[in-house]
Amino acid sequence: MSGGFGDDALGDAPGAGGRTGPAAHDGQAAGAAFPVAADGGVRGGGVGLTDRFRTRDGGPDDGPPARRAPRRGGGDPVKGLLHLHRDLCEQAVDPFEIAAGLEAHGLTDRTAARFRHRDVFSLAEEMFARAEHTMPAAPTRASAPPARTAAPRAVRTALPLRAAAPGAVCALALAATAVTDGGQRFAAGAAGALATGLALLYALRWGPLRARGRRAPAATRLWTLWLLGYAACGQGLIAEIAGGGPEGRVPLTASPLLALAVAVVPATWCAHLFAVRAGRRIAYSRGLEEFAAGTRPLLLAVVALHTTVLTGLVLSAAAVLPGADGAAAPAVALGTLLFLARLLIAHGFPGPASAALATACAVEAAVPALLLTGRLPGVGLVARPAELLVAAWGTAAVPVLACAGAALALLVHACTVLVRASAHTP
Repeated sequence: MSGGFGDDALGDAPGAGGRTGPAAHDGQAAGAAFPVAADGGVRGGGVGLTDRFRTRDGGPDDGPPARRAPRRGGGDPVKGLLHLHRDLCEQAVDPFEIAAGLEAHGLTDRTAARFRHRDVFSLAEEMFARAEHTMPAAPTRASAPPARTAAPRAVRTALPLRAAAPGAVCALALAATAVTDGGQRFAAGAAGALATGLALLYALRWGPLRARGRRAPAATRLWTLWLLGYAACGQGLIAEIAGGGPEGRVPLTASPLLALAVAVVPATWCAHLFAVRAGRRIAYSRGLEEFAAGTRPLLLAVVALHTTVLTGLVLSAAAVLPGADGAAAPAVALGTLLFLARLLIAHGFPGPASAALATACAVEAAVPALLLTGRLPGVGLVARPAELLVAAWGTAAVPVLACAGAALALLVHACTVLVRASAHTP
């Protein structure tokens, strides 16, 4: 990671190159999913796609297409689909980009069969051949440029420095609290927490973890703050409540926060690796299924790599800072959850990420709430499950159960949505 993330740290991967030509296939007429009118058009408005996949509203096709296939008997269903996705087809540089847009719109191989094509990519090839293009065609595979354009040296150097900012600020804040006491220590801790949060926001505004053209739900920041706060004092709070307290000050554990702040660097690098490799697969895949089959192992490998590096950072922080007993497993589970959530947000799926974070927060809040509720007369049975969990597995079981369960659910969802070509197409 010395010096930057490579010449292709910024920018977007191009689509596949060198695949043109119509691929029409005779078969059944268009079915109910996209009803065909008598003149060969598609009845109904249909919701257009966003960004590059947005469709035009309005009347009939104004300009003559560059190349039109001869009309088939019984109407031409592809003509209506071309009109519905005119912007996508005109701006596409290769058939794979059209296939990704159709996939994002929900069109499957079964639906493509109703348009007389064996799969979505075959349908996209005909649409690409018949569309009037406004973008230059993609270069052939032999002369294709690297997957991403080279960024200026200053930008490539600034990217890892931004990613390292949260860890550096957090380390300075912990050092300041270690040499102060009383009110000065509290002020140093509060200022350090605020500075670390701002450094994290600064790091996430650029690079592969940024939310490109989208904003994460506002509640996501609230859930993240809760989870980080629980990592610092949640286990101590549960131990105090289970012992009849809390009495006095709740103990804080700083090592998980330091490890998670430093882990922004490997998280950024792993997200960059996933984006670049997936972008290259777009350029050389022959269909959507082939792309998904090759991207799914890549996603699992990137998550495993990040978890391994995160585990090393957590253990190192626990060895340096005192009071980190039992905090390693919860910190690894939380770091993996935050990485998967941010990866989904960066690729345009903020809803599932926010839901998973909220679920983890709810589980973590439920255990101390149940323990406190069980002190009321006549409702002691309510706290029994939480008491058994803490007695059998310790206070660390609560954040591990909450964060690991949510992370596993996000990983399953990511293996479905992040392997789509539409998730990697601008």
